[in-house]
Amino acid sequence: MIARIKGQVIEIKPQQLIIDIAGLGYEVEVPLATSSLAKVNVGIELFTHFVVREDAQTLFGFLERPDRDLFRALIRVNKVGPKLALAILSSVNAQAFAGLVQSNEVKTLNRIPGVGRVMAERLIMEMRDKVDEWQGALTLGGDPKTENSALDDAETALVGLGYRSQEVSRVLAQIGDPADNVEGLIRQALKLLG
Repeated sequence: MIARIKGQVIEIKPQQLIIDIAGLGYEVEVPLATSSLAKVNVGIELFTHFVVREDAQTLFGFLERPDRDLFRALIRVNKVGPKLALAILSSVNAQAFAGLVQSNEVKTLNRIPGVGRVMAERLIMEMRDKVDEWQGALTLGGDPKTENSALDDAETALVGLGYRSQEVSRVLAQIGDPADNVEGLIRQALKLLG
């Protein structure tokens, strides 16, 4: 119903922005990374998903279309609601999630708040085919990633999973092959992080 919004941020809370659009303040639930990047009185454009329930109407927003697409796919998984899907996207972006699913990283997914072992296994089982489709779409339609953005994305994903930023930076520097894609960097880093 509401696919995208563009306006000025007027208030920031963890995982929530209030965006002014033509005098109306829209409350938008966002991943933690989005709320930490936003700045008051600065414009923002979000890809959105509108959830209508009997007791609430909630707008979820994402800086990147693949993150919104992952959110939509996650809420179709049995026992994954919008809040858990948002928690997952607060820990990893769509590309990092795809890498975790493709490499069967049950332990890593289990570290995401709200995701237990059974849920991690369910996510891997139910999302594997969808992730393969996204990978193709990201490769065909997306802009090629630069080396630094791949490293930044990998670092953001690993920090979101609970690893210390200094430790992650040290491990990523050890890997020494920044030409690798985000998933490859995350896989290698997880092996070194133990």
